[in-house]
Amino acid sequence: MIDVTVVLVEGGMPSTAVAPVEVFSTAGVLWNTMRGEAVEPHFRVRTASQGGRRVSTAVDLNLEPSCAIEAVAETDLIIVSAVGADLEAACSANTALYPWLRKWHARGVTLAGICAGVGLLAEAGILDGRPATTHWGVVEACRRRYPQVHWQPERFLTESDNVLCSGGVYASVDLSLYLVEKFCGHRVAMETARALLLETPRVWQAGYAAEPPEMSHEDGQIRRAQEWLFHHFTEPVRLDDLAGQVGMSPRNFARRFKLATGETPTGYLHRLRINAARHLLENEQQTVQQVSRAVGYDDLAFFRRLFKRYAGLPPQRYRECFGIRPPESVAIAGRTPHR
Repeated sequence: MIDVTVVLVEGGMPSTAVAPVEVFSTAGVLWNTMRGEAVEPHFRVRTASQGGRRVSTAVDLNLEPSCAIEAVAETDLIIVSAVGADLEAACSANTALYPWLRKWHARGVTLAGICAGVGLLAEAGILDGRPATTHWGVVEACRRRYPQVHWQPERFLTESDNVLCSGGVYASVDLSLYLVEKFCGHRVAMETARALLLETPRVWQAGYAAEPPEMSHEDGQIRRAQEWLFHHFTEPVRLDDLAGQVGMSPRNFARRFKLATGETPTGYLHRLRINAARHLLENEQQTVQQVSRAVGYDDLAFFRRLFKRYAGLPPQRYRECFGIRPPESVAIAGRTPHR
């Protein structure tokens, strides 16, 4: 059982605390119940606040925590919910939180910030030297206050080692599902999404989902190449040209890329595209051929072979297992779905 602590903070949007509680609490439970199968809860979830105090939110709703942060004796995952838009006031109001976060970070616990709550991770010094995202409305204030953080507001999610950040208010859902997959695997995450009628996690605002790049390395030229691939992977890509863009010979580029990321440039590109194809097959109603072309493959037979190699199933079978059914396939009480 994975122990999750959701930190409640003053003045934020309540959904950034409630949504993670719902997603983690229903993983392995709601889908199984609806299918008449034995439940298999994967997470033990608590809410906590400084001193165990009730917190007010930006709307007319107060949240009562289950305990004080000081009472948490063991946890595997900490989620920091969103604060209000006044970053300076929020940072001043949460001083007791910073040593607590640093303590758990030093113990290797996974930390995740949501929306403007990411600023509290930055205030604790945990994001220095790391990529991070936050709500677009506070990113400039964050850049001024935390210049050592690599701010990437175009991202819904960022991940560096065991520290994650999510962008806007409802990116809390994307973050939560992403973490369900990280801890419990793809099938549990997809079943949780289907039970709650949610899309699978968005990572880039371009509309495709792909795993965040391995950015814990120090090779700046390879980082630039990775960022370029994330923005252009649906286009025709000549890796020799990309090597030239970052000032390397093709041979040296391939060697350093593998050293930094653990993958060849070609394998990395294929994985980006197949992850995007998985997202489309899970959430969209395009044909397999349309999905193939959308992610950069004109050769459908090659796409099918590659997809099976990376995802373990042929594209159509993958959709049958993980796709969210269209609304017209769901019966409404007293009515019959259209055929």
